[in-house]
Amino acid sequence: MKSSHLEKERKFDGLADAAFPALDGLPGVAEVSDPGVEDLDAVYYDTVDLRLLEHGITLRRRTGGHDAGWHLKLPVGPDRRREVQLPLSAGAPGRVPRALTQRTRAYARGEKLVPIVRLRTHRLRRLLLDSEHRSLAEVAQDAVSAQLLAPERLSGLPGLPELPAEAAQAAQPVRPVIPAQRNGSANGHRSGGPAAPTAWTEVEAELVKGGTALLDAVEQRLVGAGLRRSLSGSKLARALGLESAGAVVPAPREARSIGAAVTALLRGQTEQLIALDPAVRADEADAVHRMRVAVRRIRSTLRTHRRLLADEPCQALAEELRWLGAVLGEARDREVLGARLGAEIGRLPAAECPGPVRERIDGWASAEYRRSWKRAVATLDSPRYFVLLDGLEALAARPPLRGRAHRGAVAEFRRTARREQRRVALRLAEASATPAGPQHDQALHEARKAAKRARYAAEGARSVVGKSAGRLALRMKDLQELLGERQDALLACAALPELAAAAHRAGEQGFGYGVLYAGQRAAVAEADRRLPAARRAAGKRELTRFR
Repeated sequence: MKSSHLEKERKFDGLADAAFPALDGLPGVAEVSDPGVEDLDAVYYDTVDLRLLEHGITLRRRTGGHDAGWHLKLPVGPDRRREVQLPLSAGAPGRVPRALTQRTRAYARGEKLVPIVRLRTHRLRRLLLDSEHRSLAEVAQDAVSAQLLAPERLSGLPGLPELPAEAAQAAQPVRPVIPAQRNGSANGHRSGGPAAPTAWTEVEAELVKGGTALLDAVEQRLVGAGLRRSLSGSKLARALGLESAGAVVPAPREARSIGAAVTALLRGQTEQLIALDPAVRADEADAVHRMRVAVRRIRSTLRTHRRLLADEPCQALAEELRWLGAVLGEARDREVLGARLGAEIGRLPAAECPGPVRERIDGWASAEYRRSWKRAVATLDSPRYFVLLDGLEALAARPPLRGRAHRGAVAEFRRTARREQRRVALRLAEASATPAGPQHDQALHEARKAAKRARYAAEGARSVVGKSAGRLALRMKDLQELLGERQDALLACAALPELAAAAHRAGEQGFGYGVLYAGQRAAVAEADRRLPAARRAAGKRELTRFR
């Protein structure tokens, strides 16, 4: 059985030089329980060049203690990680369970996960309990010994499964590459001086329930006794002699230059895209849509701020993002169309939709979605996709900024918003001048894409500019959604004749498909009726003053 929870934890060093302080009297703590000691034995897995650790991720198989099993920890912010747990029996012996490899594919990028380090920990636990004996936090004193794993050392180790031959070969030799040496990432570096430690002591304080005020109080008590916050993001990083490997660096509260603001935007958007990868693989609800939006946001940022960025590699990445978005779009369009027609059938009287109309539409939409989703997942396993992720991370780490990147963020965002707003007005004017028909529909679709790009530009500016950028984003969102409603209705109109023909060949009544078609044409007409008001709202100049 898989479980997942949000871990809030802080690590401390210096125990050898300090007496461990008493923890009673902390806010909300009525009792300090001592459940005894645990002896833990953990093998950490990663790629040979530490791609997981580079992203602040750790994956281990641990025996001993109260929570033995497979543990995958993914960073979600300072002192916070999402931990996914599986039992020891998960997967084949000696191999990382598929549920965990799927969650790490976007980070491993096709490389095998192999044993890297074995850690043995002698742990003394203290539980901080409230007045009802519920655990609020756990504080653990750990004496740790580390061993870098070579394949020949794995054979016959007590308590460890036998290493499969292919994994042993992949690990030859186990010489972990410092992340900074692979792609220029600044997430981790080897500390100067002696080699990586083979033994050390540390203290972990993990919040179980409630807010971080208790963690703050624990930290104050420990620091007051002579301990200090650890520089290492994990035991694995420390065993490898890496400081702050994969640590989450908070974004600056204010990006004064447009270059700094766009850099922060690209980093956040890239992280969001990669974080959605396992959700798409697991076919979680709305995951394809959210990943498609993430792709579009990055592509929009590259195009909107193209004057700040050198053409290479931005143009190539924008084209690759367009490819990925198109693949994801196939699955998303089928999902939306099936839901749209299903909802319309639910509103109609039974007499207006005779026969198995719902069953045929649901079956068609589901089959089309599964086919498109499988293609999307296959794409997420392709070398082309992994190269794209490498390129995005390299771009986000060091964008090729032009000289104008030093300009003030607020003024540049204002100019960008006005430019994008003018693009929307131009596209709408072109559509208005085009006679009704396929060309008019395509012109409005282009206006919709322009409104979406203007919306994303305003949303990206909101953290720097404030409420006025948010107002522009809302106006553009309203226009985008109205034109999106129109486009979805047109797609439904295109699909219904084919569905009606299939029903006719099966000897089913076709009347309901005609009713649905008429309803979708009415939706197009309603969108056209509301468009002038939405166009006027989206064109208000005061929305781009950014006071």
